[in-house]
Amino acid sequence: MSLPRFTLSAFGDEIAVNLFEQLTVLNELQIDHLELRTVWGKNVLDLDDAEAGQVASLAAKMGVRVSAIGSPIGKSPIDEPMEGELRKLDRILRTAAIVGTRRIRIFSYYPPDISTNAHYDDYVELAVERLAVLADHAAVDGCELLLENEKEIVGDTLDRCARMLDALQRPNLRFAWDPANFVQVGEAEVTARGWPVLGGFVGYVHIKDAFLRDGSVCAAGEGDGQVGALLAHLQDSGYRGVLALEPHLAVAGHSSGFSGPQGMAYAAKALRALMAQEGCVEGGD
Repeated sequence: MSLPRFTLSAFGDEIAVNLFEQLTVLNELQIDHLELRTVWGKNVLDLDDAEAGQVASLAAKMGVRVSAIGSPIGKSPIDEPMEGELRKLDRILRTAAIVGTRRIRIFSYYPPDISTNAHYDDYVELAVERLAVLADHAAVDGCELLLENEKEIVGDTLDRCARMLDALQRPNLRFAWDPANFVQVGEAEVTARGWPVLGGFVGYVHIKDAFLRDGSVCAAGEGDGQVGALLAHLQDSGYRGVLALEPHLAVAGHSSGFSGPQGMAYAAKALRALMAQEGCVEGGD
């Protein structure tokens, strides 16, 4: 029986603003998938049909496929009307269809007070209700939503992510595991503790690492995110999915990050070294 194969992707806006430069570096790094978040300085939510068509055309010309849409949906106040979120989702669904992907990254909303997460448990049920609406809406178009853990939103800790996913039980809503984001909310031994409760929901993985001591970001395997152990669990589970590089090595912003061509090359080298150490096979989608 052949080993599970992992597909490498990368956030193009971590490399450059211009799409051609993003794709050129991906070609040089032999990464043939792009996670689309911002391009030409525009968030993916703001692309019109013509611009989405330009992305699709140039990516195809350069032999790169779009692995997922890195949408900002769910990075908004939890008490805002759902009508606005559904309009955003419709725009993203349209763009996803044009660029040729069915995967859309989402989040689980900001509570009214984000100065502390001590009260975030109070918002789990409401977050589940809103996410269920999004998932059911996306299912009509045959699209898969990828719920990412993130600091300052309801789904920031292992426990709250597990509780939301247990409650949702939507076949088209999967978990996008980000090791660094868990570390940055103080989750220690995140893979050892998190895999038993979240492993069955994983449908996508973002690759960056971080240090518990101060939350600073580093390349895979250098920090406290237990990325190597995560790769081993993915391999053992038969995961045949995406590892999307989001290194944040130069700028680690809350809504985006930047690494530059050299930073992305360093991050890709670190990930491939960790994959080789864990016996992971690259290739295929």
